[in-house]
Amino acid sequence: QIRLGQRRKAFRMYKFRSMGCNAENGGCDLWASANDPRVTRVGRLLRATHMDELPQVVNILRGDMSLIGPRPEREAFTTEMEKIEPLYRCRLAVKPGLTGWAQVMYGYGEADQSELQKLQYDLYYIMHRSCTLDMAIILKTVVEVVFCHGR
Repeated sequence: QIRLGQRRKAFRMYKFRSMGCNAENGGCDLWASANDPRVTRVGRLLRATHMDELPQVVNILRGDMSLIGPRPEREAFTTEMEKIEPLYRCRLAVKPGLTGWAQVMYGYGEADQSELQKLQYDLYYIMHRSCTLDMAIILKTVVEVVFCHGR
């Protein structure tokens, strides 16, 4: 999947497929929902355990992403959200992350309103980045994965 990284640089983000083929109806970008019927049985397991994100370690090693930061988003979604809230572009000031403050504090959201809520957490992280905050995010992420608090 092509996502936007730091300074709006596009990169290919690696993931295990959790939805069936042609899940986006001919290229149409759709928000995923919590009980999305496009997600396969195996995909539900991958999402619940967050294992669908594991290939993004390659993105971290390549320098496209960091371990912690705002989650990368598709260009179409970013453009749509910037129209609703211009501060959304501030997320592109830092490298996107495999996990982030918004993910451990808010969790999985489905649409514009949840994105605006997660934006508040992303902006907080960007303004208050520290080793202490990073360690808190890592610990909360480990708890999420171990106890399968997935999507």
